[in-house]
Amino acid sequence: MGRVNAALWVTAVRISTIPAIMALVLVDTETARWWAAALYGAAAATDSLDGYLARSRGQVTVAGAFLDPLADKLLVSGALLCLVQLDDVPAWITMVIITREFAVTGLRLVAVTEDLIIPAGSLGKAKAFSQNIAIVAAIAPHPWTAVNDPLMYLAVVLTVLSGAYYFVMAHRRLFARKSPDTEVGGDP
Repeated sequence: MGRVNAALWVTAVRISTIPAIMALVLVDTETARWWAAALYGAAAATDSLDGYLARSRGQVTVAGAFLDPLADKLLVSGALLCLVQLDDVPAWITMVIITREFAVTGLRLVAVTEDLIIPAGSLGKAKAFSQNIAIVAAIAPHPWTAVNDPLMYLAVVLTVLSGAYYFVMAHRRLFARKSPDTEVGGDP
Protein backbone atom coordinates (compact mmCIF):
# COMPACT_ATOMS: atom_id res chain seq x y z
CA MET A 1 0.00 0.00 0.00
CA GLY A 2 1.32 3.43 -0.94
CA ARG A 3 1.97 6.31 1.40
CA VAL A 4 -0.76 8.75 2.21
CA ASN A 5 0.13 11.95 0.38
CA ALA A 6 -0.72 15.56 1.29
CA ALA A 7 -3.80 15.63 -0.94
CA LEU A 8 -5.23 12.54 0.75
CA TRP A 9 -4.58 14.08 4.16
CA VAL A 10 -6.53 17.18 3.14
CA THR A 11 -9.40 15.00 1.93
CA ALA A 12 -9.32 13.01 5.18
CA VAL A 13 -9.48 16.23 7.20
CA ARG A 14 -12.49 17.36 5.13
CA ILE A 15 -14.27 14.09 5.84
CA SER A 16 -13.42 14.27 9.55
CA THR A 17 -15.03 17.72 9.86
CA ILE A 18 -18.45 16.50 8.72
CA PRO A 19 -19.66 15.12 12.10
CA ALA A 20 -18.53 18.31 13.86
CA ILE A 21 -20.35 20.49 11.32
CA MET A 22 -23.50 18.42 11.67
CA ALA A 23 -23.35 18.54 15.48
CA LEU A 24 -22.81 22.30 15.49
CA VAL A 25 -25.74 22.88 13.11
CA LEU A 26 -28.03 20.69 15.21
CA VAL A 27 -27.04 22.43 18.47
CA ASP A 28 -28.84 25.34 16.79
CA THR A 29 -27.52 28.24 18.82
CA GLU A 30 -26.23 31.39 17.17
CA THR A 31 -22.65 30.73 18.24
CA ALA A 32 -22.76 27.08 17.18
CA ARG A 33 -24.25 28.00 13.80
CA TRP A 34 -21.49 30.57 13.15
CA TRP A 35 -18.88 27.94 14.01
CA ALA A 36 -20.64 25.43 11.77
CA ALA A 37 -20.74 27.92 8.87
CA ALA A 38 -17.05 28.72 9.29
CA LEU A 39 -16.06 25.06 9.54
CA TYR A 40 -18.23 24.17 6.54
CA GLY A 41 -16.69 27.01 4.50
CA ALA A 42 -13.18 25.90 5.42
CA ALA A 43 -13.97 22.26 4.62
CA ALA A 44 -15.54 23.21 1.26
CA ALA A 45 -12.47 25.31 0.42
CA THR A 46 -10.20 22.31 0.88
CA ASP A 47 -11.78 20.70 -2.19
CA SER A 48 -9.69 22.92 -4.43
CA LEU A 49 -6.63 22.51 -2.23
CA ASP A 50 -6.47 18.71 -2.37
CA GLY A 51 -6.91 18.68 -6.13
CA TYR A 52 -4.19 21.29 -6.54
CA LEU A 53 -1.80 19.38 -4.27
CA ALA A 54 -2.38 16.10 -6.09
CA ARG A 55 -1.88 17.59 -9.57
CA SER A 56 1.03 19.90 -8.73
CA ARG A 57 2.98 17.13 -7.00
CA GLY A 58 2.12 14.42 -9.49
CA GLN A 59 0.33 12.49 -6.74
CA VAL A 60 -3.02 11.81 -8.35
CA THR A 61 -4.15 8.44 -6.99
CA VAL A 62 -7.09 6.10 -7.41
CA ALA A 63 -7.86 6.56 -3.70
CA GLY A 64 -7.88 10.34 -4.12
CA ALA A 65 -10.03 10.18 -7.24
CA PHE A 66 -12.56 8.13 -5.26
CA LEU A 67 -12.37 9.88 -1.87
CA ASP A 68 -12.36 13.50 -3.06
CA PRO A 69 -15.81 13.48 -4.72
CA LEU A 70 -17.14 11.23 -1.94
CA ALA A 71 -16.01 13.77 0.65
CA ASP A 72 -17.79 16.55 -1.25
CA LYS A 73 -21.02 14.56 -1.44
CA LEU A 74 -20.89 13.63 2.24
CA LEU A 75 -20.20 17.24 3.25
CA VAL A 76 -23.09 18.64 1.21
CA SER A 77 -25.49 15.82 2.14
CA GLY A 78 -24.71 15.97 5.86
CA ALA A 79 -25.22 19.73 6.06
CA LEU A 80 -28.42 19.65 4.02
CA LEU A 81 -29.91 16.83 6.07
CA CYS A 82 -29.29 18.81 9.26
CA LEU A 83 -30.86 21.90 7.71
CA VAL A 84 -33.93 19.86 6.73
CA GLN A 85 -34.16 18.57 10.32
CA LEU A 86 -34.30 22.18 11.53
CA ASP A 87 -36.79 23.22 8.78
CA ASP A 88 -34.24 25.66 7.34
CA VAL A 89 -34.18 24.00 3.91
CA PRO A 90 -37.12 22.22 2.26
CA ALA A 91 -36.74 18.45 1.99
CA TRP A 92 -37.42 18.50 -1.78
CA ILE A 93 -34.35 20.70 -2.37
CA THR A 94 -32.20 18.31 -0.39
CA MET A 95 -33.57 15.31 -2.30
CA VAL A 96 -32.93 16.96 -5.68
CA ILE A 97 -29.34 17.77 -4.74
CA ILE A 98 -28.55 14.42 -3.13
CA THR A 99 -30.22 12.47 -5.95
CA ARG A 100 -28.20 14.33 -8.58
CA GLU A 101 -24.96 13.80 -6.67
CA PHE A 102 -25.38 10.06 -6.40
CA ALA A 103 -26.85 9.66 -9.90
CA VAL A 104 -23.79 11.34 -11.42
CA THR A 105 -21.54 9.17 -9.25
CA GLY A 106 -23.32 6.07 -10.55
CA LEU A 107 -23.00 7.35 -14.09
CA ARG A 108 -19.28 7.88 -13.64
CA LEU A 109 -18.91 4.33 -12.31
CA VAL A 110 -20.68 2.95 -15.39
CA ALA A 111 -18.50 5.10 -17.63
CA VAL A 112 -15.34 3.81 -15.93
CA THR A 113 -16.38 0.23 -16.72
CA GLU A 114 -16.43 1.33 -20.36
CA ASP A 115 -13.00 3.00 -20.02
CA LEU A 116 -14.51 6.47 -20.24
CA ILE A 117 -13.65 9.37 -17.99
CA ILE A 118 -16.25 12.08 -17.59
CA PRO A 119 -14.32 15.02 -16.14
CA ALA A 120 -15.84 17.77 -14.05
CA GLY A 121 -16.77 20.63 -16.30
CA SER A 122 -17.24 24.32 -15.59
CA LEU A 123 -20.97 23.80 -15.00
CA GLY A 124 -20.20 21.18 -12.35
CA LYS A 125 -17.74 23.53 -10.68
CA ALA A 126 -20.32 26.33 -10.72
CA LYS A 127 -22.82 23.90 -9.21
CA ALA A 128 -20.44 22.98 -6.38
CA PHE A 129 -19.62 26.64 -5.69
CA SER A 130 -23.30 27.65 -5.64
CA GLN A 131 -24.22 24.74 -3.36
CA ASN A 132 -21.46 25.63 -0.91
CA ILE A 133 -22.39 29.34 -0.84
CA ALA A 134 -26.08 28.49 -0.38
CA ILE A 135 -25.33 26.03 2.42
CA VAL A 136 -23.05 28.46 4.28
CA ALA A 137 -25.76 31.13 3.97
CA ALA A 138 -28.40 28.69 5.27
CA ILE A 139 -26.23 27.64 8.22
CA ALA A 140 -25.01 31.10 9.27
CA PRO A 141 -27.44 33.16 11.39
CA HIS A 142 -26.72 36.30 9.34
CA PRO A 143 -29.10 39.27 9.13
CA TRP A 144 -29.58 39.02 5.34
CA THR A 145 -31.81 35.95 5.33
CA ALA A 146 -33.65 37.23 2.25
CA VAL A 147 -30.70 35.97 0.16
CA ASN A 148 -30.95 32.39 1.46
CA ASP A 149 -33.80 31.21 -0.77
CA PRO A 150 -32.48 32.73 -4.03
CA LEU A 151 -29.04 31.23 -3.34
CA MET A 152 -30.55 27.81 -2.67
CA TYR A 153 -32.76 27.98 -5.77
CA LEU A 154 -29.75 28.94 -7.89
CA ALA A 155 -27.91 25.94 -6.45
CA VAL A 156 -30.85 23.68 -7.37
CA VAL A 157 -31.00 25.02 -10.94
CA LEU A 158 -27.25 24.56 -11.44
CA THR A 159 -27.47 21.11 -9.82
CA VAL A 160 -30.13 19.98 -12.28
CA LEU A 161 -28.43 21.57 -15.30
CA SER A 162 -25.02 20.10 -14.49
CA GLY A 163 -26.58 16.69 -13.85
CA ALA A 164 -28.34 16.82 -17.21
CA TYR A 165 -25.05 17.87 -18.84
CA TYR A 166 -23.23 14.84 -17.39
CA PHE A 167 -25.93 12.48 -18.62
CA VAL A 168 -25.92 14.01 -22.12
CA MET A 169 -22.11 13.81 -22.30
CA ALA A 170 -22.12 10.23 -21.06
CA HIS A 171 -24.81 9.24 -23.54
CA ARG A 172 -22.87 10.77 -26.42
CA ARG A 173 -19.61 9.11 -25.39
CA LEU A 174 -21.09 5.72 -24.55
CA PHE A 175 -23.19 5.46 -27.68
CA ALA A 176 -20.67 7.07 -30.04
CA ARG A 177 -18.83 3.76 -30.05
CA LYS A 178 -19.87 1.07 -32.47
CA SER A 179 -21.97 -1.62 -30.93
CA PRO A 180 -20.63 -5.21 -31.05
CA ASP A 181 -23.42 -6.09 -33.49
CA THR A 182 -22.26 -3.58 -36.11
CA GLU A 183 -20.14 -5.11 -38.82
CA VAL A 184 -16.96 -3.35 -39.76
CA GLY A 185 -17.47 -1.53 -43.03
CA GLY A 186 -21.20 -2.26 -43.02
CA ASP A 187 -24.07 0.19 -42.92
CA PRO A 188 -24.65 1.71 -39.49
